[in-house]
Amino acid sequence: MTRGNQREKDRERAQARGGKKGAKKDDGLTHEQRRERDAKALQEKTAKKASGGSGQGSSGGTSNTK
Repeated sequence: MTRGNQREKDRERAQARGGKKGAKKDDGLTHEQRRERDAKALQEKTAKKASGGSGQGSSGGTSNTK
């Protein structure tokens, strides 16, 4: 029990650091709204890749040149 105080301090520090991450995830949207937003973003991304990615070839944009 010699580390009891240090453990409490570490827990407080970890909670303070972890609390900031939770606020970032909460965007005020419901599950349905978030799913629709993400689906729309994915469609836009694929449309942009299809229209602008014609010069990439069939390799998917990866190259082996160093």
